[in-house]
Parts: sequence; structure tokens; C-alpha cells
Amino acid sequence: MLFMKGKPDEPKCGFSRKVVEILRQEKVEFESFDILTDEEVRQGLKVYSNWSSYPQLYIKGELIGGSDIVLDMQKSGELKEVLAEKGIERKESLEDRLKNLIGSSPVMLFIKGTPDAPRCGFSSKVVNALKEDGIPFGSFDILTDEEVRQGLKTFSNWPTFPQLYYKGELVGGCDIVLDLKNGGELKSTLSE
Repeated sequence: MLFMKGKPDEPKCGFSRKVVEILRQEKVEFESFDILTDEEVRQGLKVYSNWSSYPQLYIKGELIGGSDIVLDMQKSGELKEVLAEKGIERKESLEDRLKNLIGSSPVMLFIKGTPDAPRCGFSSKVVNALKEDGIPFGSFDILTDEEVRQGLKTFSNWPTFPQLYYKGELVGGCDIVLDLKNGGELKSTLSE
């Protein structure tokens, strides 16, 4: 919780702006309270925390400090440690998450279901093509995560599933994979 002057998108002082920037750089989701809207809270928190200035950053109810302390903690790496110790998860952007998923295996397949239990005919055909050619691959069941499912459509500019990636690049869907297999090029395409 960040007690600050203004709101995260409209800070009313440079110190508050700096702490907001740091929290965003660290990809931390946080709540805020504009202390300029309630003088009683503003004065009461100074007494409660024994801290006379703002902003004040609290993590799990514990005062961490103001902008100078938060900045120093970020520079030293201590802020990351405190966030981890307190169980604060960093929010990965959807684009970063998709890139990490795509790159999690040299050959990565996004399908409906799993390789052992595909949940659509197209997914089953691609899984079988890869297995028949002895190509090891990672997979992700897009039915388990709607954000990933919709995000991949936009990210790759490919509206359907399955989607096969090699070294982070989209190879294609079912038709392309089957064309490569039928032309004897699937294994060589996925091992260049």
C-alpha cells in the first residue's frame, strides 16, 4: 500500500512519482491512498508510523519507508528481496508471459488439451505429426488460460489453434505443419 500525494497516474509530488515508477519497474501491483484527500488520515498516519513525510510505502502492514529508502533499496536489490520475502508476486506483462511461454522449449506447441489427450482434431493431428517424426516438444493447453489463448492470437497474428513455434518464431498451424510433414520437411524445419 502506497500512501502518496495524488494518484499513481497523477502524482502530486516528485517523491510520490518516483516511488510509483519504482513499483512499476519492479512490476508490483499495489494499492494507493491519496493522503491529500483526508487530512485526518494524513496526520494520523504520521503519528502511527512515526514518519513525518510522504510517500510512505507499506508491505503487508509494515512500513518500508519513503522515496529515498525505496530508491536505495531498489538500487541495492534489497527491494526485490523484501518483496519476495513478503510473498509479493511481480506481475509479468502479458507480452512478457507469452514470450516466456513460447521460449520455454525450442519446439513449443499451443494446443487445446494435452499431447496425451488433445481436445480437438487439429491439435491431435499436429501432436501425431511431431511424435511420428520423433520431434521433442513442449506444450501448453490454451483451454486452461483464456488470457494466454486470446493474447497469442494477437501476439502472433494467427487466429486459430494449434500454433507451433520453433526457437520463438511461429511456424504455423495444423495445415502448415501437415504440409511440412507430408513434404518431408518438418524435422529439418524444426532443427535448423
